[in-house]
Amino acid sequence: MKIRLTRSSLLILAPIVGCMLLSSFTQAQAEFRKYSNNFLSIGVGGRAHGMGGAVSATSANVFSTQWNPAGLAQGQAPLSVAAMHAEWFAGVVNYDFIGVAKELNREKRAYGALSVVRMGIDNIPNTLNLLEPDGSINYDNISSFSAADYGIFLSYGRQLGQSKWDIGGSVKVINRRVGPFATAWGFGLDVGLQKHTDRWHLGVMARDVTNTFNAWSFSFTEEEQRVLQETNNLVPKSSTEITAPSLITAAGYEAPIGEKNTLLIELDLNFTFDGQRNTLISSSFTSIDPRIGAEYGFNDKLFLRAGLGNIQKVTDDLNPLAKNTLVQPHFGIGMNVSQLRIDYALTNVGDTENTSFSHIFSLQLDFKRREQTVVP
Repeated sequence: MKIRLTRSSLLILAPIVGCMLLSSFTQAQAEFRKYSNNFLSIGVGGRAHGMGGAVSATSANVFSTQWNPAGLAQGQAPLSVAAMHAEWFAGVVNYDFIGVAKELNREKRAYGALSVVRMGIDNIPNTLNLLEPDGSINYDNISSFSAADYGIFLSYGRQLGQSKWDIGGSVKVINRRVGPFATAWGFGLDVGLQKHTDRWHLGVMARDVTNTFNAWSFSFTEEEQRVLQETNNLVPKSSTEITAPSLITAAGYEAPIGEKNTLLIELDLNFTFDGQRNTLISSSFTSIDPRIGAEYGFNDKLFLRAGLGNIQKVTDDLNPLAKNTLVQPHFGIGMNVSQLRIDYALTNVGDTENTSFSHIFSLQLDFKRREQTVVP
């Protein structure tokens, strides 16, 4: 049997689906949400996605604000600007990043950075006012809105004393919006460490170390509330959700191959403490999501990457007692052209069934250091 959705039926279903999403926030007050602010866990940068997200030990540029802010201390330019764009589900979901990092103290390798992440769905039809009081349909009453999540990061990274350790942190402000109907503000703190030797790279990243609170508020007119009630939808009320802390431990090994080639392999373990998840290792205390990535570099100009991430155990469709292991493969390529770095990744971040791949592009521009003029 085939089901055909007409334009009219889609317009009528749109507000119902939207209200179902909104009502999910009213189930509890000030409670931990397992996947709260999960859009920030997706990560940014073509290099990172090409390596399956296994970069918390080796991230060393503007994109470090998302993976490990300690990596800012490994910057080589006095000023860097970076951007990324990705689309999922045939362009329905857009994910964008822009950031800038500036050297604050050259001797201490201290850098400050400001970055913004946005994930959103735009041009969603608002059909709450589609029906007139007499029951007739008036398409002129249709408007559109966006559902978008924003993360604003103010980050700092520097060398820890005279050691080989770098330390960094990010203060983040979160703003989530569902058109004119719902708004949430949240605040959180991330802290990271990195250590680098000739061959080994180590990293520790603690996210939401003080818990991250999102306070939701809702705004519906009396007429919109009436429509929600008549269609058996809950009218959302103000609530607060809490994102529990998580921890990433990472280790990378870089080996030279000849005079110009290098091979880097990194393993990241993401620990969560908000209940059991469908991860490779799961218990009542913690769930562990491993990620592994590899990067081959030629003359520090050309890079080939591959990675495995989001390894999940899911119930078999035919046998409820059996579990299947799903793995998301990632591939990428990168080029350094003078002060410009171009990275591309082919991933399936938005699909655990490995049936739909997404293209991710990112750019980073490093500005040259000014040469000091010596006055005789």
